[in-house]
Amino acid sequence: MTVPSGRRERKKAATRQKIADAALRLFLDRGYDAVGIRDVAAEADVAVTTLFSHFASKEALVFEQDEDFEQRLTRAVTDRASHEPLIPALRREIHALVRHCTADGAAPVWRMIDESPALREYEESMRLRHAESLATAIAADLDLAKSATTCRAIARFVIDAYSLAREAADPEAAVDEIFRMIEAAWEVTSQAGMP
Repeated sequence: MTVPSGRRERKKAATRQKIADAALRLFLDRGYDAVGIRDVAAEADVAVTTLFSHFASKEALVFEQDEDFEQRLTRAVTDRASHEPLIPALRREIHALVRHCTADGAAPVWRMIDESPALREYEESMRLRHAESLATAIAADLDLAKSATTCRAIARFVIDAYSLAREAADPEAAVDEIFRMIEAAWEVTSQAGMP
């Protein structure tokens, strides 16, 4: 997560983290459906309005690093070195995200997500949004010169790589396997002379 620079930003980030930590603790202890927004606010010792100023919904509390992940993906495109090819830059970022989401202690959170239709739906909408942001970043890179359809397809493949690898027995090997296919797809679009 990006470290805020000013005092006010640090305080705001600390409050946000306090709310997210309280929510996750309650969700894992009592179950996602058994915990309400008021319960989370009380546990975090904040007003409900404060909670909603940091998180748009109950589901967003579970995916509190959503915006950070989305920014990291787009920065993998926009901040890569001028000589670095796109696909290796994206592979590196997906490896980092998968390591984060498969770290010790993550399994109970993913079980909770898998057991909740509301959380699965939120995750799917989040992944689609991430794919669109990534596609926009790829399309904006004039050196890549690909069609909008190609950019959107590659972005979806990258986002799906994250999801598939996270669920694999060997996530690191799964990322590499999937990215070999993504690299091949990207190369085909270059060889076909697609705009």
